[in-house]
Amino acid sequence: MTTGQIDDRFGDPTAAAPSWESVEALLNRAELYWLTTVRADGRPHVTPLVGAWSDGRFAFCTGVGEQKHVNLQHSPLVAVTTGSNGWKSGTDVVVEGTAQRVTGRERLRPLAEAWWRKYGDDWAWDADDEGFAGGDGSRPWVYVVPPAKVIAFGKDPHSQTTFRP
Repeated sequence: MTTGQIDDRFGDPTAAAPSWESVEALLNRAELYWLTTVRADGRPHVTPLVGAWSDGRFAFCTGVGEQKHVNLQHSPLVAVTTGSNGWKSGTDVVVEGTAQRVTGRERLRPLAEAWWRKYGDDWAWDADDEGFAGGDGSRPWVYVVPPAKVIAFGKDPHSQTTFRP
């Protein structure tokens, strides 16, 4: 990512832009994310989910019967958010991009390992050529979101910084 561009219209004029490294560290550490997809009729669908920041992209999975999967068949445009709900502390991050399905055992195995390193046995997946495979028989598809734009919202002082590839 490039150096962030702080937008002085939306924050304290004394605020400084965070480094991309600090924003990426936050994306990597986050335990919970919120995924926004778009239904066929244009209504948004927002859901919390686990995921992994891997190789500069957000990765997530979804069952083929879930609403987010149905929505992605209509439109792959998504927003991913994470942060905290405090007003005076932390940083919130929004990643905008296009979800891309990942297939092939050689591409999926490192993502399954990233889930295990982050969440342990709670989210231990095997990988095959089509997606993840769970011990309970689940077969979620896996997607990555290369960022088209990342916005970091600082809270102390308040600021808005945009990063683009």
